[in-house]
Amino acid sequence: MPDHELPKYSPLPNKTADDEEPSSLPPLRSSPPSLPWRQLFIFVASATVTIALIIQLFWLLLSAAFGDGIEHGAESPGTKGGKDYYQTSPELYPGPTPTGLPGFLAQTNPAPFASTTFIPPSPLETQAPIQGAEGHASNDGNVFELMGQLSHYFSPAPGFGVEESPLTEGAEITHMHMLSRHGARYPTLGSGAPLLGEKIMNFTAAGVEGEFEGSLAFLNRWIYRLGAEILVPVGKQELFDSGTLHQYMYGHLYPNDGSKIVARSTTQDRMTKSAEYFLAGFFGLEWPQNATLVLGIEERGRVFNNSLAGWGNCPNSHSEVNRGGVEAVREWAGVYLVNATERLRAAAPGFNWTVADSYNAQSLCAYETVALGYSAFCDLFTYDEWRGYEYSIALDFAGTTGFQSPTGRAIGVGYVEEILARLNHHVLDHPVAQTNTTLDSNPDTFPIDQNIYFDFSHDTNIMAILTAFGFTQFATFLPATHMPAHRDLVVSHLTPFAARLDIEIIRAPSPIAASRSKDARAVYADGPPTTYIHFVLNQRTLPLGVSFPACGRRDDGWCELETFLEVQSRSLEHAQFEFACFGKYEAVPYGEITDGVPLATSRVR
Repeated sequence: MPDHELPKYSPLPNKTADDEEPSSLPPLRSSPPSLPWRQLFIFVASATVTIALIIQLFWLLLSAAFGDGIEHGAESPGTKGGKDYYQTSPELYPGPTPTGLPGFLAQTNPAPFASTTFIPPSPLETQAPIQGAEGHASNDGNVFELMGQLSHYFSPAPGFGVEESPLTEGAEITHMHMLSRHGARYPTLGSGAPLLGEKIMNFTAAGVEGEFEGSLAFLNRWIYRLGAEILVPVGKQELFDSGTLHQYMYGHLYPNDGSKIVARSTTQDRMTKSAEYFLAGFFGLEWPQNATLVLGIEERGRVFNNSLAGWGNCPNSHSEVNRGGVEAVREWAGVYLVNATERLRAAAPGFNWTVADSYNAQSLCAYETVALGYSAFCDLFTYDEWRGYEYSIALDFAGTTGFQSPTGRAIGVGYVEEILARLNHHVLDHPVAQTNTTLDSNPDTFPIDQNIYFDFSHDTNIMAILTAFGFTQFATFLPATHMPAHRDLVVSHLTPFAARLDIEIIRAPSPIAASRSKDARAVYADGPPTTYIHFVLNQRTLPLGVSFPACGRRDDGWCELETFLEVQSRSLEHAQFEFACFGKYEAVPYGEITDGVPLATSRVR
């Protein structure tokens, strides 16, 4: 479920350093008597070291007292005396951080040497065949790419309706803005997966009215092993791999002249760690010498302006007026999970297995796979039922942060305004939507002269940003009663774990023809140097002309930057931020909103 659910469930406690046994040291051997001059030398050296340690400890105490908490001891750019938004250790607002039990894939792997595979364990086990409705193996496809926002990053996405075009000879990428989701994680506190886990554990502990049978017999010995919200091991790998990929793709844009760039994330543990793993992949373990990580505060129950978590200062986004997506998912689950619920209820006498349990079991499959390497829950559902699950996530995103949500544009418009400010080379020195004026008005924390930018956010926030930009390619209404034959909004293609949106700025010596010819001489048209913008989502081009007619239908999906900026100049006005987030208006049934803003007819008079 989305990243912003509220906590209702207390998971297993953390193991802390206090739980570890102290190490023991062998006795020191005695030394021969020292000469007087040697004793004096040792005394002076020891005193010097002691004084140095006392000075260092005194400095650290002063730093802690006066807030000089800059990441990894590095000095903040252009300022003396660090600010909270530079501090990554110790964390200030990390959100929930309980970890879970480690995986044991060597023991639980049911298909370590299978000859028919989707992909080998890398390190996840995703080659165990999924059963069809009649119990035979299904060869329809890889269900692990049908888990919506809970899908492990698979590369690349199938594409968004345009052929990938190479960079034309003579053109150059001059800037790149990356927006990344965090890596694979444990489930949200109080979400469906831990609630089902708690229900199962309570049932097996009570031992009443029989045991699980058939396909659910494994639950008689199963225990809930998941933590909450922090990165799982493969989530760390996803971000490190993404950083390495971006080094190969865009490393030339880093000036490598001893200066430091600013990267941005939030204070939630998985967000901070995702940024750090990415930067380690891009720069190496010494990344603090190359980048300063600015952290926007993200804290449940408290309001902070933060464009990377845009719902935080948009109360209507988590109120009754924005429940269309939730209602659509509930309706659709009652359709596609009917047969699965009947099968599983028959294997769970006395358990009262419900449709909600079936849905949460699908979520448990996804979470256990990325956390433990393998999940027996995955084989409980047919390929078509997994397609139904993927579609349910599309309904949720469309109705919660997409074009069927009254706050869809408002949640993401703050980040859009930040991108436009960078492209127009100015800071934001006045309040704009949910942007943080303290950070965005200061070039030390919101630089406008970098060639490469790294920002880290959440899945639903990225969906809202695509909505705020106006990518109407994903605006088509999705019914809750059936699954259409084709749709562009496939969440596993848009915001899987570790998703990344790369916005390239390309300068060409003259205009590039909209129709790409295989003859290189025919690529360029007569005219002055021209700058283009290119959106790449999960390594596939988002064709700008499909959503923005002013850009024209181009073979490469690019748009002239000047045209794009003109189109986006009305984004803030279009989002109706103040009214969408704080206004009083009535909830309307799912499907009546189609543009990501409240209906004019739903205003409360």
